[in-house]
Amino acid sequence: MLTVEGLSKRFGGFLAVNQVSFDVRAGEILGLIGPNGSGKSTTFNLIAGNLRPSSGSIRLDGREIAGESAHVVCHQGVGRTFQIPRPFRKLSLLENVTLAAFYGEAGRISRLDAERRAVEALGMVGLPSDAAASTAGLGAAALKKLELARALATKPKLLLADESLGGLDRAEMERAADMLLDIRNRLGITIIWVEHIMGVLMRVVDRVIVLDHGEKIFEGKPGAAAADPRVTEVYLGKAQA
Repeated sequence: MLTVEGLSKRFGGFLAVNQVSFDVRAGEILGLIGPNGSGKSTTFNLIAGNLRPSSGSIRLDGREIAGESAHVVCHQGVGRTFQIPRPFRKLSLLENVTLAAFYGEAGRISRLDAERRAVEALGMVGLPSDAAASTAGLGAAALKKLELARALATKPKLLLADESLGGLDRAEMERAADMLLDIRNRLGITIIWVEHIMGVLMRVVDRVIVLDHGEKIFEGKPGAAAADPRVTEVYLGKAQA
């Protein structure tokens, strides 16, 4: 579904992403992991259209999307969440997600259909869809769910989940991971999950890519990643002789 080749991003003299290449197969959950500052979010933002690459190619179903604006990428079928949820606080939960449905269809959808889509997305993440349900008082886990519902309302074929576990306790992390797995199984969509918390993610993903200092250092099955010496060094530090 997605092919990334030779992707690089330079900010002045700093090379944040350096010649990263990988494929994503339709229907899989791909984990994109690495320590803070490894280039995960930059790679993610390049795919989503929030940043323009310095060089390289990003093809979605064979169509080049590198350098396209975020709204164009969304309309091609790529939905995304953000690390820090920023809902419209004056709108209800239903209105927040309905607005996302309008955005995903570039406005070419009736209000009734947009609301139906919003109700479906909210139900999928376990949030209320009645018109009175407000964003006031939502905790970290509920805000992450709302962020996911907004992304799902755009009807993506490829979902980019950006650090969905940040700010959650262990039990909430497990539930969030199970929710992403359930969404993949129910909707048949493809997911790239960017995360720096390795343990919970490894239980869910089909395959994992590890970045360090902007470069890909591993690609393969989760079990092999956990046993790879370079991956272990990146996360735990080099063993003392």
